[in-house]
Amino acid sequence: MKIGLSSYSMDNLMQSGEMTILDVMCFAKENGAEHIELVPFGFTLVDDKTGVFNEELITAIKAKSAELSLPISNYAVLGDLLKPDRDAYLDEVERLKLHIDVAAKLGIKQMRHDVSSFRRPLETNTQLDFEREFPQMVEACRTLADYAADYGITTLVENHGFFVNGSDRVIRLVEEVDRKNFRMVVDTGNFACMDECCEIAVKKCMPYADMIHLKDFYIRKTSSLPSIGGLFRCDSGNWFSTVSGYSMLRGSILAQGDLEIGEMIATIKEYGFEGYVSIEFEGMEDPRAGSIAGLQAARYYTER
Repeated sequence: MKIGLSSYSMDNLMQSGEMTILDVMCFAKENGAEHIELVPFGFTLVDDKTGVFNEELITAIKAKSAELSLPISNYAVLGDLLKPDRDAYLDEVERLKLHIDVAAKLGIKQMRHDVSSFRRPLETNTQLDFEREFPQMVEACRTLADYAADYGITTLVENHGFFVNGSDRVIRLVEEVDRKNFRMVVDTGNFACMDECCEIAVKKCMPYADMIHLKDFYIRKTSSLPSIGGLFRCDSGNWFSTVSGYSMLRGSILAQGDLEIGEMIATIKEYGFEGYVSIEFEGMEDPRAGSIAGLQAARYYTER
């Protein structure tokens, strides 16, 4: 497997202007990353409203990737393909096609898009809601996968948020879409958002994985953290609630939280996965220190 860094790990520093995406790429290379995953927070590669591409930055990123011998593994964007208004839904499909165009311009072969909004209201996250909206999920993912196929790009769904998450739900979606170029980003931590055992879920999802996110969380009973956190703010070391409300999660440095990271990496290795693995840091520590420690931990476990 190829251990690299998600630019999302450095989001705070890019949002503040302390680093640019090109700086993040240099930082990743200097600290042993074998690839960089692009998540367009703190930089923009296409204007969603006008459809105008940031050709200058796209060209600069490609040039920096070549200069550093640092492949771009994936391009990951937010999305909400479950809009109830048909015109809004079709507009969202077209918006995500623009981001597939960005991936093509960057010369990369994988792009993750969300299916559901991360901030979807909790009361609409039930299994009944999932069944009712499942046909629209399948239609949208097929449309985008078919569009991406013309570029030779594989579209990816991640177990992300509180709705299109949980191993059974995501596996069912990948199976039903039934496209060779529609696969999964397996995030080792996000299953905890659904109160699911991450170690078991990772094992179930490995046959569908084209990419891995390595992430760790602290997990506490909500009753032990009164009046702390909320449902949706998961970055920068914030406590946030799982879907049931029973537990609270907070991002940690990889292998320093409560998840069995070593066991999950062993599962990934046993499966024979040889693709891209991204460190995703969203703790309260300095992002540079957290990312470096995460890269070191991932290498330690993969070499054991």
